[in-house]
Order: sequence, then structure tokens, then C-alpha cells
Amino acid sequence: MRNAIYLRRNRKIMVHPGHNRLPHTYIATAMKNVEYLGFTFSKKLVDVLQTLSVDEFLSMYHPLVEDLKSLVGANVVFRPMYPNFPQQVMMASEAELYLQAIHHYLTLKLPEHAALERFPLLHQVDLEMIDLGSMEDFDQVIRNLIEAKSSISEADKEDIQWVIASYEDLSTVLPDEIPLKENVGFVVAALLKYEKADIKPIGKYMKTATDILRLAAALSEGDVSLATQTKFRKFRRPERRLLLELLEQCGNKVEDMLRYKNRWIRLGEILHPAEYKHRYDGCKAAFDILRNNKPYATFGGKVEHALRQMDAGLAADLLKSRAGEFARRLDHLLRISENALPMVEKFTDIAADVSTPVLLQVMAHFQHRNERQELRTFFPKGNVGKAVAIQNTLPDIEAETCEAIVHICQNTLIKRFSELPALGDVYVDERLRRYVMPFAQRSASKALRTLVRGSRLEMPEGDTIRFFLWWKEGIVNGKHTGRVDIDLSAVMYDEKWQYVEHISYTNLRSDRYQAAHSGDITSAPHGACEFIDMDIPSIVKYGGRYIVASLNSFTEQPYCELPECFAGWMMRKYPSSGEIFEPSTVVDRIDLAADTRIAIPVIMDLVEREIIWCDLALKKHPHYYNNVEENQKGMVVMGKAMTSLKKPNLYDLFMLHAVARGRVVERADLAQTVFSVDEGITPFDMGRIMAEFIA
Repeated sequence: MRNAIYLRRNRKIMVHPGHNRLPHTYIATAMKNVEYLGFTFSKKLVDVLQTLSVDEFLSMYHPLVEDLKSLVGANVVFRPMYPNFPQQVMMASEAELYLQAIHHYLTLKLPEHAALERFPLLHQVDLEMIDLGSMEDFDQVIRNLIEAKSSISEADKEDIQWVIASYEDLSTVLPDEIPLKENVGFVVAALLKYEKADIKPIGKYMKTATDILRLAAALSEGDVSLATQTKFRKFRRPERRLLLELLEQCGNKVEDMLRYKNRWIRLGEILHPAEYKHRYDGCKAAFDILRNNKPYATFGGKVEHALRQMDAGLAADLLKSRAGEFARRLDHLLRISENALPMVEKFTDIAADVSTPVLLQVMAHFQHRNERQELRTFFPKGNVGKAVAIQNTLPDIEAETCEAIVHICQNTLIKRFSELPALGDVYVDERLRRYVMPFAQRSASKALRTLVRGSRLEMPEGDTIRFFLWWKEGIVNGKHTGRVDIDLSAVMYDEKWQYVEHISYTNLRSDRYQAAHSGDITSAPHGACEFIDMDIPSIVKYGGRYIVASLNSFTEQPYCELPECFAGWMMRKYPSSGEIFEPSTVVDRIDLAADTRIAIPVIMDLVEREIIWCDLALKKHPHYYNNVEENQKGMVVMGKAMTSLKKPNLYDLFMLHAVARGRVVERADLAQTVFSVDEGITPFDMGRIMAEFIA
């Protein structure tokens, strides 16, 4: 399991050197086999593999191949409705396509087509390197996740939980401080679950009442972000005492508990603090105020009152004691201020006390503050990747004010970063401007390459994009899913986001463009798949620019209730060569496991030849069929929002570190520290970036 995690996260595996001499044929055969999956071995890894016995090598090799197959999606059988796709669909008559579809809908059987021999794959692909790792490096990977300054994904949490459950000594992965409160709740719950801690070691992590609430949610397998309600389970008496002891030691607990008043009242009914006559007096008093609605003046109430009265000065004076809240409300304060200068001066006074993630977001916000974007886009907190886009009606703020705030943020960050270890000569790749900083990954799906929403990747060489989808119905949590029909769709838009064409089960091929669907399969007892081919030159030639990939659960099951469902895309130079699913040509693969019925994994910008990473979910419309035609409005809004997104980027982050901690050079081969898309510290080193650079 350790190597499976390490491979997925860092493309590394641990192999202990042996005392033998492995015949070259074993390594050559292994490398040829993993090349088919799109990977190869580094020289360091090969050197160690050569010291193994045959049995030692095979015990490492077979699990590795299975893990690699899972990464790219080659661990399942792909049997499309039309096995000679795409030519078979492009050449068939409309009548033939119609009759075969009707036959499948009535019988749920796939039509009998002989699969013709396909020409071998002509597409040369860039292989991804698998390197030799170490236990120390693996432990640092996990420690980085725990120390992240921003929320982590469910896949990240699964990896951390495996380590907590498996390790006897956790000193190599557990830091003295866990910066993010959500991670505190999750990690402490895991420690308690596997009996790895008591109140003394975990007490240092739990500092506020909300920390305790997150812990109770985690112990109940609920949402530690507190974005959604959690049904608290009945805690055992030792657990109740632990939660009450932790709560008792928190300062200013009443105000903190009032933020989630109703949840605390429900939790109090389970904790029963009144049962302990001579203990937990502070807890009893706090619950008494909550349950009986006793008056209690809160900080937040005072701030909100000042803002409603348009008294920016009073609100700012109050907020100065809470620097992070001041920074988050700075735009609002400036909009209601008659004179911006005093507000800027107050921000200068407290900037050093604002956390790095908040400073970076404030800096980026005011860099783009007066750009007249049509939409303002937000990603609500929670475990589903949803985006909310609203009309941008904000009035402008004077350019000089925006520049002053950006300058304050930059200076504060450079001073802060300068206290970190030196980086020497530093190269920062300009292409990193396309990659968004990782601030909120809690709803990120498990993927071949995990990125931040809004990031833009260069398309590999090739003219044909091949989307793929695979899903299966069956037993989940003791209950059968019933028939499951997931539909793969792709919608084309022009540069103004006017609809051009779509490819889906209702339109298997285009009369104008070279685009085709492999056939609509409506049940998956043994697994089912669908493909879509899109020819880039033919779409661009006739005014198309954007392609929105969409996955729709036609039978209404949310993806989280399916045994397995994943999607992705390949880039093919010669779509008729090779198998329909060629693992080595897979560019991205993403698991669909969210509590949603409509997913948008990526948007393709064919003019710029960029992939815009979305990993988004749309809400089901209650009055319409769940297909791409009925979700046009939502898809257009999401498309506009994602293609016009202005978020803090990695180039700005790494350049601040370079200025503060080293000397900027113009070439990677001259640098001691490299920040790039292809080498050194890359956008895919998510855990390391969140722990070490957003510090």
C-alpha cells in the first residue's frame, strides 16, 4: 500500500537493494511492459532493481503494474458499442445507428460487431519517469499533507489515515503544530480511532471550541469543514469526557460556540455535561447561554452592526484585533470609506499578522480588482466541487489604492519568506502563470494528475482529443444500485460562448465537424464505456473554440453511490491507429465519486491549445431530463466563469520566494532551485507547495 500511495503522489517507489544480479531480460521486459502504460524507470531505480533476485523483483513488479494500470484506467475492460470506432460510427447510415440504438435500449444487449484488426499505434508518447524513493521522503510527503496551510482532498485524507493506522511510531509524520483547523479535526479523530493518542498529545492541537466541533464531526464521519450538517453519533463515555475536557480548556468558548449555535445544542444533548456535577463548569455555563438564548455580545455582532451603519472606521478599529478577518473584509471597508488612505494605513499596521494564504489572496484580488470581468466566481466550502458565478457589479476602487494594497502584501510576504532557508540561484518558469495556487483542495477528485481548478495545461501534440468514460453498477453498502446509465457528452462553443454543436447519445456524430460518439450504453452490470473523438482543426476551422466535457447520470444515481466510475481523455495523432483505449496516450484520468449527478472535468480551449482543469459539479435540475441539452445554461455560465477566472498563480508565489530567498536566473540549467512545469518543483507537487511555500 505504501508504494501505491507513493507512486500515485510522486511517481516514486521504494526498493531495498539486494545482493544478487538480476538478468537483463527481466528488467528489459518489465520496462517494455510499463512503457505500454506510459511509464519508464529512472536509472537510479534500474540500478537498484539489478541487485534483486528474480523472486524479489517479481514481488515488486506485479503490484507495480497493477497500480500503474489503476492510475491510467487500464485495469478494466473497455468494450464500446461500436468496437471499430471511430470509422464504424462515421461510416454507418443514420438508419443503422438508430435501429441499433433502439435494439440496445429494448434488450440492454450490445450489438454483435466483429472487431477488425487495428493498425498498431503510430503515436510516440512522452513517457513518465518512475524514480527511486526512500522512507524519509515518503514520510515527508505525508507530513507535508498534515502541515498544509489549505484544505486537502479526500484522497489525501485516505493516505494520511493509512499511515496513522499502519505506523507504530508517528513522530516522523506528526508535526508539533497543524496549521489548518480542518486537518486538526481529521488527524486527531484518526489518532483516537486507531488508539494512537490521548488528551495530552492531542490537547496541543485543539485550541478553540470550533476545533472540538470539527473533531466531533470527524468522529461521526461527517464534514470537518462544517460546510454541511453532521449527524453526530452517540459517543462512548470516555469519548464524551475527552470532548468536554478539550472544550473546557478552550478560551472564549461561548462566542465561538455561538457561530454554530444549533449544532452545539445538538452536540450538547449527546455530551450531557450536566451529568458531571463537579466538573466542566465552563462547558455547562456555555451550553446554558446557548440553550436558553441568554444575551451575549459577540465580536462578530459588533462588526456587523458597524458595517450596517456604514461606519467603516469603527468596523476597522474592531477588526484590527483580528488581522485575518480585517484582510478578508478589506474590499468592503474600502467601498464604504469616504477616504481610503486611513484604511490602507490600518491594513499596513496589521499585515504582518495576516496568514500567508490570506495575504496571497488579497494581493491577487487587488491586482485584478478593476478588471471588468462579467462574472465573479466563488468555490463554496464543502466536499463537492461546485462553483458559483454571479454578475460582477462591484464599483471600482481607485487604482492607487489597489496598487498600495498589493505593494503592502508583497513587501510583507517577501520579509516573511526571507526568514526561510536560502534557495540559491532560482529559475521560475513563466508557464507557471497558468497554474492556480492550491488554497482549497477539499473537494478535489482523485486523479492521475491532481491540479487546482482554473489551472491551464498545454495540450500535447496531436489533432484528435479522445474522451473516455467507464462505469459499473452493482452492490454499494449492501444495496444494489439498479441499472446505471452514465452519458458522456461534449459541447462545442465559439469564442463568445455561443452554442455550436454537441456530441452525445442524442447526436452520435457531427455532419459539419469530424466528431463522433462510440455509442450510448445504458447499463453496466460488468462495466461499460463510452468514447468521444473531437478533431481540433475541423472544429477551429468553422469557428469553434471551447469544448466542455460533461458526464451526466441519466438514471439519477449520484457518483458517490456507484462501485466505480472514472473518466479522462487522450490525445491521438492518428485516431485509427492503436486500440481505442491506449493507456500510454492517456493524458488525464479522474475518479467520479462526488455526491452529484453532473460533472465537468475539463474545458478545452482549442485556439490556445490549453486544457482548463475544472473538476466541477452542476446541480440536477428537478424538472428536466438529465442530459447535456437541458443543462446548456449552467454549462455556459460555468464555462465563462472558468475561462475568465483570476486567481493567485504559482508564478507569483514562487517569484516572491525567489526574490526573498535567492537570486533569479534566466535558465534552469544555471539554477540551484528550479520551479517549472516539467522539472524541479512542479504544480503537481501539491503537498509540498501547500506545506513549504504557502508558509
